[in-house]
Formats: sequence, structure tokens, C-alpha cells
Amino acid sequence: MYDAPIKDMLFVMQQLAGLDAIAALPGYEDATPETVEAVLHEAAKFCGEVLAPLNAEGDRNPSRWDNGTVHATPGFAQAFGQYVAGGWQGVQHPQEYEGQGLPKLVGTPCVEMLNAANLSFALCPLLTDGAIEALLTAGSETQKQRFVPKLIAGVWTGTMNLTEPQAGSDLAAVRTRAEPQPDGTYKVFGTKIFITWGEHDMAENIVHLVLARTPDAPEGVKGISLFIVPKFLINEDGTPGARNDVQCVSIEHKLGIKASPTAVLQYGDHGGAIGELIGEENRGLEYMFIMMNAARFAVGMQGVAVSDRAYQKALAYAKERVQSRPIDGSSKAATTIIHHPDVRRMLATMRALTEAARALAYVAAAQSDLAHRDPDETRRAQHQAGYEYLVPIVKGWSTELAIDVASLGVQVHGGMGFIEETGAAQFYRDARILAIYEGTTAIQANDLIGRKTLRDGGAVVKALLAEIGETVTELVAQDGAAFKSMANHLALGQQALGLTVDFVLANAKRDPNAVFAGSVPYLKLAGIVLGGWQMARAMLASQRLMQDDPKFHGAKIATAQFYAEHVLPQAVALEASIVSAKGSEGVLALAEDQF
Repeated sequence: MYDAPIKDMLFVMQQLAGLDAIAALPGYEDATPETVEAVLHEAAKFCGEVLAPLNAEGDRNPSRWDNGTVHATPGFAQAFGQYVAGGWQGVQHPQEYEGQGLPKLVGTPCVEMLNAANLSFALCPLLTDGAIEALLTAGSETQKQRFVPKLIAGVWTGTMNLTEPQAGSDLAAVRTRAEPQPDGTYKVFGTKIFITWGEHDMAENIVHLVLARTPDAPEGVKGISLFIVPKFLINEDGTPGARNDVQCVSIEHKLGIKASPTAVLQYGDHGGAIGELIGEENRGLEYMFIMMNAARFAVGMQGVAVSDRAYQKALAYAKERVQSRPIDGSSKAATTIIHHPDVRRMLATMRALTEAARALAYVAAAQSDLAHRDPDETRRAQHQAGYEYLVPIVKGWSTELAIDVASLGVQVHGGMGFIEETGAAQFYRDARILAIYEGTTAIQANDLIGRKTLRDGGAVVKALLAEIGETVTELVAQDGAAFKSMANHLALGQQALGLTVDFVLANAKRDPNAVFAGSVPYLKLAGIVLGGWQMARAMLASQRLMQDDPKFHGAKIATAQFYAEHVLPQAVALEASIVSAKGSEGVLALAEDQF
């Protein structure tokens, strides 16, 4: 069972992400409170009633490869048909290409629900979203008209083809080749691995976006181009035609997300797969980063989603599992385990981390909307820089904590959590890939340092630190132990993040090993502090709204206090591991032959 946390989603959208301001932007006028709430309720109904019941079935009965054809888990094709009929693929895509044109802030909770209900299923539309973004940004008008409406409609799905057996995450090593033809097309030859939903039977066509090299391309990442290579070639009338020369030669056997086929695709074994260039030659990685950024944010939402699903399952179990008498002697009979302090601690940790990650991601989504639609060019640039700084944190921190939250979910279940029939283990197994695909946590952390901190001299993060300082001042002015505690711990977290940023800026050129040895701790530190900032803002909002719903807002304040006292203190320790330890000294102390 999955019960979408609509009330919390709406609270975050309205009180932290500024939904009213987003709805006031040109082109987003349809995002009224009534419309947004209706969309969320419909998404919750579809995800809870149609997708969630298929989640365990997909784990037990994965996608199946048969002589080049991949058959989805029974029930998935029918569910995908309902997804398409409901128009869910087009929620945040432009109306001019038959999307609904709603803000990313509205699409984000829909994405969260989709992934919480059924992560394997949700990966198919996730990749399609990325393909749509790449084509809208870099495709010709002809390409947009030919492909985007079909992708938005869900009649066709999309993939991203980066990795090759010899390349892994090092895209400079890509060797797939694209040979130009007299008619302006290209013939593509090569092998691509780890292609999510690279072959399936749920849609009438699959549009592969493929990185490849032309014959005279320079070596390295500057010689990579991006091509559209559909599974079926497109007829003049826009319908699928002859089968293209791309075959699925196998799918992987995985720890989790088993219903999502991870394909090995072979291009050009029978004369060459026909593709067309997107944009200009040798700018493929630049274009693919558009798709990757969309995918990275979406994977961060997968982390939030799996965390929430694991928390809901653990909470339900803790409320019904009777074991042991209370340690305080309040009852002589055994009670449900939610009465035991350590179970409370685990559940509170799961809840606090999930709420913080959700809030930070929704605030990032709002930044993206403002970057696209704010009437002022300077403000658009500022919001874009803010969004880009947050993306690696949303992706890296949210997915790392999802592993911890899902693991705690197994722990709450005790021995029964290790038994597959209870379902807790699936969330743990599914969560494990999230910190790996679309760029490992280290790749996100390197991006956070190189492109998002060093490039602007820390301008964006310093502006965020100043805003945190304003929130601390607001907290200090409030009465009550919860607010005083948050003010203290958030101020310490702000200081820890500031010292770390200063260390990065001062040492990146002089001692890069010291800085990059601490890159992942820096990312986690930023996530903890920025997440804590959102929890603090939630406290202040709930204090103002307390009379509207004392139970809900009281719980928000209590959860934020727990975060302040049990999560934020980690920031100081992370700063010490980066700055005081000078990062690389301990990391590089062991020689290679000492490992």
C-alpha cells in the first residue's frame, strides 16, 4: 500500500517553494491552488491504485529477454497505457507540443509519487522526460515536431545511450562511431550498455539518443556528437516504419529495480543503424548534459520517493508488531514496538531525512521555474545558478540518505525485514542503485566543487549561507526550546559549511587531492545544512499556521527539532573531516601496496 503524503507536499510547495509566486509567472497562470491540488490527488489515486500493487510483482517477475525482444512484467503494459491516457508524461512539458505546460514545481510531486509507487516502472517515463528536454533545447524545429509530441503523448519512449563496455563513466573513451551519408543521415556502429528501458513492448517506438564520434572528430569529450536513432525508422506521415539496425542482445540481472530492463544495445551489425545529428557535430556531450541534468534531478526525487515508501512501510509495521514490555515500566504487557525508544529514533530519522530532502528538492524545482519564466533577465540567471548548484546535492544527498532510510526500514522490521515476503528488503535493494546511476555520488560531488563552487568563486553558496543566517535570526526571536535548539544547530551547520567552502576555494589549485578527497563529505555536508535550513523554515511556517491544524503543524515542528538535534550535528563532524584533517592526508596515507 502507498499513501501519497499530499498534505506535506502541498505544505512544502506553498510555504517553502513559493507556489503562489510560481503561479504568477507568465505562462504558469493555470497552476492555481485548486488545479494543483486536483492534479496531486489524481496522481495519488493512479499511483496508489494502479502502480503500487505492481511493485512487488515486478520484483518477483522481472522483465524478460527472449531472442532480442523484451517483455515487461505482466500488468506493466496495461498500466503504461493508463499512464499515457491520463496525460501524465506531459505534465511539465510545453503546451505547444501537446503537453500541459505546468511548472516543474507541480510536476515534481507527481514524479515523487510515481517513483514511490513503482520505481522500476517510473524509470521509463524518467528517461523519456530527459529525451524531451534534450530535443527541446538542442533539436531542430523539424526534429521537435517529429519526435516531441509523440514522446509527450507517451506513444514513444526515450532513452539515453552514453556508456560503453570500455568507457564506464569516462565518456572521453566513447568509441561508437557515426558515419555521414549523402542524404544527411548517419550510420551508427557500436555497443551501448546499461540502457534503461532500452528495449520493451510497452510503446510503439523507442527513441534512442546516442553519443558517438564522426570519422574526423577530435579525441576526448570534445569529439562526441549526439544522434537520434529510433528503434523503428519514421515514415513521411510520422508513423513507425522499418526496423532500424539496433538490437537488444541481452538485459542485466540486477540487485534491485528488476522490472526495469537494463539493456545492452548493439548498433550496426547489419549495415548501420540510421541516425540523425542533433545540433552540431562535436557538441554532443553539451547537449547530453541537458538530458543528464533532468535525469539527475529526477533520480534525486527517486531517493525521496523510496525513502518515503520505506518509512510508510516501517511505520505501519511498528504500529502493529507487538513485542516486549516498555522499558519505562508503563505497561506490564507487551506493546507495539513503536513504544520503544530506539524504534522511535529510527522512525524519526527516516521521517526527518525524507522531509528535509523533499523540501530541498521542491525548492530547487521552484528555482528552475523561476529561471525559465521570471520576467527579469538578471533574476533568471541568478535562479538558474541556484538551481544548478542544488542539482548535484538533490541527486547525491537524497540518494545516499535513501540507502540509509531503506536500511533503517529493514531494521525496524527486525528479522522479518530480511525476509523478502515482507517487502522491506525490496526498497533497500532498489535504493542501492540510486547513488550510482546518472553519475555516482563522487561524480556529483566533483561537479559540485568544480562547476558549482570554484567556477563562480563560491558566489551562489555564499548567498545561500547569508539566507541561512537570516533564518537563524528569525529562529532566535521565537519562544520555545525547539526553536532555540534549531537556531543553535543550524548556526553551527552554517559555520561548518562556510568553513568548508573557504577551504575548497583556498586549496583547489594548490592541493587538489586535499579538496577532492573531501568532495563527497562536502556534498553531504551541504545537503544536511541546506536540508536543515528548509526544516527550520518549515518550523517557522508551522508556528504561524498552528491554529489551522495543531496536530499537523505540531508534528512539523517536532520533526524539525529532531532533525536539528540528531542530523545537523553531523555537519560539524563532516567539516572537521574535510578542513581540520586537510582531506587527503588520511585518505592517501596508505600506500597502494598497503591496502
